[in-house]
Amino acid sequence: MAKVETYTPTGSPIPIGPYSHIAKVGENITIGGVGGVDPETGTVAGEDTFSQARQILRNFDALLRSAGSDLDHVVHIQVFLKEMADFDEMNRAYVEVMGAHRPARTVLGVRELPKPDFRVLMNLTAVTV
Repeated sequence: MAKVETYTPTGSPIPIGPYSHIAKVGENITIGGVGGVDPETGTVAGEDTFSQARQILRNFDALLRSAGSDLDHVVHIQVFLKEMADFDEMNRAYVEVMGAHRPARTVLGVRELPKPDFRVLMNLTAVTV
């Protein structure tokens, strides 16, 4: 049986609940729900969806690198938007950070997110490099 590793790397945003950011089993990596929190300040990266989505994706990059991967090895991203009207702004940040890589993706409009300042939340599945 494959060993399950769970952890939150030093220098990443602190989880807002009793969970680790990363779960790794063999070559498979799952990163749980991440909001647009700047790990240096501990505050939300901005009031708008673009700024928060861009910060989430930057956080993903750092988290993946700590697990032996990178954004080019993302298999699926799940996006939770507080307002579906912010879909285009989320996509603008997504293209800026993800470049030409287009993993599978699911986008859902939700009524609430765990923190009142969050406009967007994402999680992902990736593989090691």
